[in-house]
Amino acid sequence: MANPLADCVSSLRSSNHLLGNSISILDSSVNDFSRLAKVLQTTKHFELLPSSALSAAQSQLLSSLVPEFNNLLLRVETHLDRLERREQALIARCELLDGRLSLTGEDGEAMREDGGLGRKSLAGEGDGSREALKLKLKQLRAKKERLGYTVERLGLQAQQKERQLRLSVAAQ
Repeated sequence: MANPLADCVSSLRSSNHLLGNSISILDSSVNDFSRLAKVLQTTKHFELLPSSALSAAQSQLLSSLVPEFNNLLLRVETHLDRLERREQALIARCELLDGRLSLTGEDGEAMREDGGLGRKSLAGEGDGSREALKLKLKQLRAKKERLGYTVERLGLQAQQKERQLRLSVAAQ
């Protein structure tokens, strides 16, 4: 009879040991439970909206953006008009200077030192004044060329600003 009890005691000890191991495993698992709950928590990345709310938001956005676009377009048109008028003024000035340079008649008209048109008598003044006139003519031609480049540069800048504006409006 002692033998069956010894087997029962050993089985009870084995069950007790197995139960202790199970408790330690469960204890280590439960200690990490708060972290696991946070890791396994699902988050909403996208929220589904009804189409009426979406269309209302779109119309509100459109109503706020349209006046801003109109204002920006008006400002751009004003600036482009200003640049166009400046370009026309520079072209007119260039043509005026070109006309002044080409005006040398048989009466001996030439440019004065201050840039205005007048009559100078070339007889009796010698080669010194003729050289001065040639130098002045050369300077005026260089100035005309610079003005032409300025007009061309302003035109290119206006075109570039138009392109940038179109790109920025298209990007928005």
